[in-house]
Amino acid sequence: MNLDREVLKLNRDVVGIQIPSGTSGMLASGTEVVLMQKLGGNFTVYTHEGMMYRIDAKDADALNSGAGKDSAAVPSDKNGATSMNKTMEERVWDELRSCYDPEIPVNIVELGLIYQCKLEQNADGTYRADVQMTLTAPGCGMGDVLKSDVLTKLRNLPGMASVNVDMVFDPAWDQSKMSEAAKLQLGLM
Repeated sequence: MNLDREVLKLNRDVVGIQIPSGTSGMLASGTEVVLMQKLGGNFTVYTHEGMMYRIDAKDADALNSGAGKDSAAVPSDKNGATSMNKTMEERVWDELRSCYDPEIPVNIVELGLIYQCKLEQNADGTYRADVQMTLTAPGCGMGDVLKSDVLTKLRNLPGMASVNVDMVFDPAWDQSKMSEAAKLQLGLM
């Protein structure tokens, strides 16, 4: 779990995505925030007004009066292999594991939000990815944000020609879809 609980003062105005509604809002320069988590390159902050926001990695510099926060998105490989030595399927799953629900410090794969990921190789050697994913609750306002994360990360993979992400709600998500590691991390085991 990445819970620094560091108090920071924004050094410039920044757009944040309010959690759980998913609506964008401006956070003013000088606003004090508490850093709740930094996962997948993005930041979840809590304001003294009792509001929670996600700040995108591209705005990491707003979180510090100095050089900004490090926004490295993906942890290094355990075995030291570069991502280019991996198959496209391994790289896709690595990218999916770098997407996090901003309220829960577990990646969307371990949460059980990815129902399916199919890869097809095109005639020119590039790939197409079709992903079916869900949310922990159908009315979650962060659905478009999570879907956008998946689209962006997969589209940025070298050799990826196209990505389609469908939100599905049948079957409905429940805690049984979580990995044992996720349940352990969240204290559910």
